[in-house]
Amino acid sequence: MRLVEQAKSIFADLGYTVEGNGPEFRAERKWKVVHVSTVLELDELPSAAGQFHCFVARPEDADTLEAKLKRTNPSYEWAIIVVDGDDYQVERVPPGPHVSA
Repeated sequence: MRLVEQAKSIFADLGYTVEGNGPEFRAERKWKVVHVSTVLELDELPSAAGQFHCFVARPEDADTLEAKLKRTNPSYEWAIIVVDGDDYQVERVPPGPHVSA
């Protein structure tokens, strides 16, 4: 299965409505809209097209992608899902809400 099809399947299984064709699409559930990019070769990071962005990558691309995201520090919350065959895991999740006392 191609990476983009796997990414759409992951989000659909999590209860998101998936919209769009190609390597970038939107996943929406209740109030949350996530902009999803599948990563085979990532020369440029997406512009800030929303509050939440998820990158779906193969294991061999995950470390480079995470380093690039940390270096550029985009204005959106981001996560990385690593797909390896039929399995996947979330490598980096956005930080939770900040609580102050």
